[in-house]
Amino acid sequence: MPGAGLRVTPVHRHGRARLYVSLPDGRSAAWYDRDSGRVSLLLEEYRDAVLAALAPFVAGEPTVGPPPAPTSADLARLSLHPDDDLAPNRPGEALLAELERHGSARRFREDPRRVLLAAQERVGAGLDALEGAGWRVLHSVPLPGAGLLDHLVIGPAGIMTFRTVAAHRHRVRIADPLVGVGRGAPAPVLRWVRRDAERASLALAAGVRGVLVVSDPSRLDLVAPPRDVRVLRDAELPGLARLGSVLKPADVESLHWAARDRRTWLRA
Repeated sequence: MPGAGLRVTPVHRHGRARLYVSLPDGRSAAWYDRDSGRVSLLLEEYRDAVLAALAPFVAGEPTVGPPPAPTSADLARLSLHPDDDLAPNRPGEALLAELERHGSARRFREDPRRVLLAAQERVGAGLDALEGAGWRVLHSVPLPGAGLLDHLVIGPAGIMTFRTVAAHRHRVRIADPLVGVGRGAPAPVLRWVRRDAERASLALAAGVRGVLVVSDPSRLDLVAPPRDVRVLRDAELPGLARLGSVLKPADVESLHWAARDRRTWLRA
């Protein structure tokens, strides 16, 4: 049975006392709400392991099931102040603000910030096109410590964070965890993708998968597919709509409401 080494962490959030159960790799498997006596199970295959991990902290037989869908009263309470609502954020929001404040410092060479902005806008447009297939998309999600998620997508196939590599018609070589673009020095980008997914998983109390999107490469060399990170070209984004279903529509909306709230990310 999978699930050895599950970790139980007490968390007080929004006035509720909960116990979060996470896998050794940081993904959340479930949480237990002390007030309701309910175990909200995120990964069904870990059901027995989760209950065993919670046994020392739970009195009696808890109710076990998927995370409950929000009621109309819950949604009313979730109405967000404009300063806390991340839904209006544009792809590359931080880059846009920086360029608007300071402009480009390069006169004769292309500013790499503009190259990255164009790549993030291209990827953002591809993800926004998934809305019609039941997906919800957020761009430029701020994290504590000046961190940022390029894009967060919640849909039938689950939750994914996206980090963009701007290839700009250069060759890209990926050898986990390094990503090299053209003649530039390789950087541990896949490590950053995993960190993004882990922080999103902690904030949303749900399983999250990291995705690396390579925008406009002339060639993509993947030494070996990473086990826990999906690697895509930006032209392959429409294929996400054909992935198998994991989340129900009500679960997608519930998670989207939570993700839109800037305060949700304070624990990321």
